[in-house]
Amino acid sequence: MGSRHAPERRPTLAEIKATWPPAVDVPTAATAFGMSRSKAYELVARDEFPAKVAKYGGRIMVITESLVRALSAGD
Repeated sequence: MGSRHAPERRPTLAEIKATWPPAVDVPTAATAFGMSRSKAYELVARDEFPAKVAKYGGRIMVITESLVRALSAGD
């Protein structure tokens, strides 16, 4: 029987603004949007992720300021 990780709690906008670094990895950003890691990477691959994505070397990072703007747009 395999074990599954519990889904991460979705962070609040206030938590993101106060504690997140300038850029985060795709799985971390996915939690803010309430989507799975696989869905997030799918959107990144199609250039449809709701926040700005930047590639640093071999890493794909999401710009936190852009993520905050995207989340705030619904307010």
